[in-house]
Amino acid sequence: MIESGGGRFEVMLDGVPIFEKSKIGRHARAGEILTLIRERAAAS
Repeated sequence: MIESGGGRFEVMLDGVPIFEKSKIGRHARAGEILTLIRERAAAS
């Protein structure tokens, strides 16, 4: 985890962004990040 400021919330997996609040315009929903991680793992 890397701390930041200004209301940023970004999640990276293996150096690739999988969720960026600034681009989507909202915070992650419950379970959303885990779902994104599982989807990426299944695709590899």
